[in-house]
Amino acid sequence: MTQALSILTKEPLRLLVSLVAIMSFVGLNAAYLVWVERKGAARFQRRPGPTEVGPAGLLQPIADALKLLSKQLIVPDGVDRTLFRLAPMLVMAPALAGLAVMPFSRALAARNINVGLLMIFAFGSINVIAIMLGGWSSRNKYAIISAARVVSQDVAYEIPMLLVVITMIMITGTMNLNEIVQAQAGGFWHWNLFRVWVNPLMPITFLIFYICMLAETNRAPFDMAEAESELVAGAYTEYSGMGFGVFFMAEYANILLGSSLATVLFLGGWQSPFGAFSGLIWFLLKMYFIVFSVVWVRWTFPRTQFYGLLNLSWKILIPISLFTLLLTSALLKVLPV
Repeated sequence: MTQALSILTKEPLRLLVSLVAIMSFVGLNAAYLVWVERKGAARFQRRPGPTEVGPAGLLQPIADALKLLSKQLIVPDGVDRTLFRLAPMLVMAPALAGLAVMPFSRALAARNINVGLLMIFAFGSINVIAIMLGGWSSRNKYAIISAARVVSQDVAYEIPMLLVVITMIMITGTMNLNEIVQAQAGGFWHWNLFRVWVNPLMPITFLIFYICMLAETNRAPFDMAEAESELVAGAYTEYSGMGFGVFFMAEYANILLGSSLATVLFLGGWQSPFGAFSGLIWFLLKMYFIVFSVVWVRWTFPRTQFYGLLNLSWKILIPISLFTLLLTSALLKVLPV
């Protein structure tokens, strides 16, 4: 009885602490990735970037947050008020749920479940539904066009991403994220990215996953959800204040989730490239390197045309990812790992 009472007391407390930690991690990163974005854009375009608010503009995210919090959240006439208010809350759910099962180190994960990889993709569909609801409920023609684009884009890029993930499951034999990382122990040559004896096209498989991650997180050159040069602010046109801010917090939270997942699947997670001294620091270094590359890509490549976006997936990425899946299955059958 005492033991059962202790478990009932500890488990809710553990879940509460984990939830607060994840939300703090997402909030802090969302705020300062905006600063990184601005500084990165400035350096790529030979500008100084934020410099006035705090040293090197480090307090600019706080000033922006206070500005958004002080603005009125306006609900326009004629919108579906329930869905309009619900969409910003729904858009944050996939990232928080995904990070809850992400193993940042051998012992640091809010929840270690056997089907963590499946759970991430199950919750991931909520993100596109939330953006679609936000655009559709706004009753704004630009928002509705953007919502339709987002659905088409998500359907197109979800397929090659899932084919890549199935390939990784075949190689590791598990959907447990912790076990996937442990299967890559022993130095960088054991990371899935470099396992060319299992699949000679493994670097290309990683590239497909990376491109799909950019599309799934609505990042340039695939930022069709916003497309400010064509659709004002896209699905977010009618949102103001923190309603608008939550959508962009969710974008950076999803970048963190996508970068973390790429780190786990291809770069050995918390494993050291030298086979020793593994831990949280290695996971964060790899994750933030991918995050920086996402910023780099945004300010290097122009936005693609919508039909070019769909053709890239249906005509190029899906056939290649399907071929890598078949090649991997054949090699695993001939040369079991």
